[in-house]
Amino acid sequence: MELTRTSPAGEPVAVIGCQGRLNMLAAPALRSFIEETLGEGHEKIVVELSGTSFIDSSGLAALIGGLKAARQSGGDLRIAAPSDQVRSVLRLTNLDRVLLPHAQVSDATDGW
Repeated sequence: MELTRTSPAGEPVAVIGCQGRLNMLAAPALRSFIEETLGEGHEKIVVELSGTSFIDSSGLAALIGGLKAARQSGGDLRIAAPSDQVRSVLRLTNLDRVLLPHAQVSDATDGW
């Protein structure tokens, strides 16, 4: 899994891009990356999942843990552009109600 981070200048929002498989091997790295991003003062995080080809329960747990950490820091975490496989897993687990998938990053940042 490859993780990248971008943040618009002067904005408290960070966009984390996930490429590859978000499974039990990659989930700890995502969890750490989210915590590091929060530690750098980015209260609002969008995780962009268009390049995520696979997600399992460990990946879901990393996203939920990131959401919890962001909210405890006074911020929020949203997901954007999930691949078909990710969208399917979110729907099957009913986590699409907690991690509402947005079509693209700009949709996820609306209202912030």
